[in-house]
Amino acid sequence: MKYLGIDYGIKRVGLSLSDENGMIAFPYKIIKNDLELIDTIHNICGQEEISAIVLGESTDLSGKPNKIMGSIEEFKRNLETELDLPIYFEKEFMTSIFARGNEGKKVNDAHKEKKNDNKKIDDSAAALILQRYLDRKNN
Repeated sequence: MKYLGIDYGIKRVGLSLSDENGMIAFPYKIIKNDLELIDTIHNICGQEEISAIVLGESTDLSGKPNKIMGSIEEFKRNLETELDLPIYFEKEFMTSIFARGNEGKKVNDAHKEKKNDNKKIDDSAAALILQRYLDRKNN
């Protein structure tokens, strides 16, 4: 069973794929969150022979849905309308920070990188979301 992991963002959406056995998640790509988003994901699901989708569930530090969660729920409803695939939520808590690794630990100093130069890590965050789901499912 092959899975697609999704880290939904207002501007960009990170995608990850699992191996054929649904054991290991890999970063796949970052796509724009635009009017073609659902169609793009639909095409990827067909090309990659996806059996299920794991979507990041966004909460605040207290575990309550944060401000983007409403958009994520609407996105999930739209996906369910277009795709005949199961869609599961998995907490995405701190995945962007973990995906940055050492980049997330850098101290801001006088030589701080420009915002546009920062490495985009949405696909890695999607892989972390998917891997959490796979680990929980397989254990």
